[in-house]
Amino acid sequence: MNAVRLVYRKWRDRPHWEGDGLLLGSDSWGRWLGIRQGTLMTRPGASYTTDQDIVVLVPRDQPFVASFYAPGGTAHCSVYVDITTVPVWGADSVTAVDLDLDVVRGWTGRVWVDDEDEFADHRVRYAYPQPVVQLAVTSCEEVLDAVRSGRPPYDGGVSGPWFGRLGETMMGR
Repeated sequence: MNAVRLVYRKWRDRPHWEGDGLLLGSDSWGRWLGIRQGTLMTRPGASYTTDQDIVVLVPRDQPFVASFYAPGGTAHCSVYVDITTVPVWGADSVTAVDLDLDVVRGWTGRVWVDDEDEFADHRVRYAYPQPVVQLAVTSCEEVLDAVRSGRPPYDGGVSGPWFGRLGETMMGR
């Protein structure tokens, strides 16, 4: 498995969250990364160590990055989708600009959009161009509908085998 640096930036190339994962493979949805429990995630002024496994879908040509959380940790959700610019792959990294909006499915099944206030503030403060605003709003609406409806890849069936693959990497297979 290849190591991959997952890099989120904020609009106009400001630093945001970063962490290391493993490239688990790809399917029709995109490329999948695995982040093991105990991985350090950092951003300027903050850091945390993951206390559960996470698999991350980096879709092909879509403006979001979706994280799926294994049960048992402190994450408040099972699915967390960052609405972003279309992720860009480098040799050993993938970078996306976080556009503030997040679609979240909590452990109880409730689905909501998070950080709408941040998006409203940032679109003015950092002068998001109108095409970027439209990209974020449209992507958020599409992802929200898919998560609420439980359509793949948000149905649990798509991410399950990737958790299995991450588990295999921990056993040295």
